[in-house]
Amino acid sequence: MTRIANVSRKTSETDIEIKMDLDGKGVYNISTGVNFFNHMLESFSKHSMIDLDVKAEGDIEIDDHHTIEDIGILLGEAFLEAIGDKKGIKRMAHAIVPMDESVSTVAIDISGRSYCNMNLDFKNEKIGDMTADVIIHFFESFASSGKVNIYGTVEGANDHHKAEAVFKAFAKALKEAIKIEHDQIPSTKGVL
Repeated sequence: MTRIANVSRKTSETDIEIKMDLDGKGVYNISTGVNFFNHMLESFSKHSMIDLDVKAEGDIEIDDHHTIEDIGILLGEAFLEAIGDKKGIKRMAHAIVPMDESVSTVAIDISGRSYCNMNLDFKNEKIGDMTADVIIHFFESFASSGKVNIYGTVEGANDHHKAEAVFKAFAKALKEAIKIEHDQIPSTKGVL
């Protein structure tokens, strides 16, 4: 069983192509036009062991919102396609990841339902060249199109460390939740 997806989307605001391999080795090729977001997606790929190619062009001369939102949507769509019928997956997982003075907890349920609750408080408007408040929107977009529940928190003093801890915790939790452990659909309903 291969758990690979290729998705693309072109709008008047963005042009995005994504390839995802859930059973990869953490190999990535990321180009979003937003350097700090590249760094976050690279960290996500490396720590989830999900191979990820993201090529995005967007209207970042306006701001980074449309680009990051649309990448979140497309990553969720790629994930939903790649995960297939979810037969055998662990389904639910969580991770606690420290980064220097910061620590993040992320819990995931690959439930077939969309919900996102991210309690992230950044002090600065920008982290590098990325707007801080769009990080929550990225996870909301992924949860919505990927049909997963994501719950996350972060504490710390440095916004860079806090953001990176969140993306790493998301990566570790997702890596665990997609593991094949058996040959059943992990739901009393028989479908996810």
